[in-house]
Amino acid sequence: MFRRICKPFILLASTLPLVSAVSANPVAPSDSTIALLQKAVDGDWRSAAHKARDQYRHPIETLQFFGLKPDMTVIELQPGGGWYTEILAPVLYAHGHLLEASDPKFADTIKANPAVFGHIGKIIPFEPPKQVRLGAEKSADMVLSFRNAHDWLMDSPETLATVFKSVFDVLKPGGVFGFVEHRAKPFATATESAMALHRIPEDYLIAVALKTGFRVAGVSEINANPKDPEDINVHRLPPDLSGPEDEHAKMQAIGESDRMTLRFVKR
Repeated sequence: MFRRICKPFILLASTLPLVSAVSANPVAPSDSTIALLQKAVDGDWRSAAHKARDQYRHPIETLQFFGLKPDMTVIELQPGGGWYTEILAPVLYAHGHLLEASDPKFADTIKANPAVFGHIGKIIPFEPPKQVRLGAEKSADMVLSFRNAHDWLMDSPETLATVFKSVFDVLKPGGVFGFVEHRAKPFATATESAMALHRIPEDYLIAVALKTGFRVAGVSEINANPKDPEDINVHRLPPDLSGPEDEHAKMQAIGESDRMTLRFVKR
């Protein structure tokens, strides 16, 4: 977790002026935003299986930490099955814009639930490293990434860096890159951790962000899990439980993976 790497990171920060003070809650959301988030999380369109993940993923607290507002233009990167999309879409429906950067398969998810997803602005073709452009420069207020950075690093460090640069380009000055990722042990070899465990060391991702030009506006332990030993493949943990059946109870007792939650801002 970040507190275990804080001392060496402070030494790095002394030579990197783009780092801001670490804050547990850099953004104070309005009451109306909190109400919209709560309504979306409680929505009857969310399945019981999806709601069961809230205790590990803390969607309201996470999106508050990123500073989500209902009038923003937000791009969600590679939404997978749409776990966060079904929360973001209703919040942004009336006054904002939600864009999904994904492969064409996500269109099927939208078609299957038009009442929730039908008003999504559009799907941006996004298949790193082949397609990474997210739109016109300085056109988005926020870009969100939930547990998919390890896939980019598994392709190559250059692919990860290219995605960060594409995010930087599409954000307006002051725009936010909200980031959640499975956490590896501090200062582990990043590529090896990504390939074997689907995890990335927090210090590595912060360094990539700083090199891209972001500043670190906040680091939160909202999605930390001290029960996670950080040395097992994340898919052995809930919700996948991909390992042998006789270890499922042990994995359930651990819960979902230990995760970093980072708020990067474009200067």
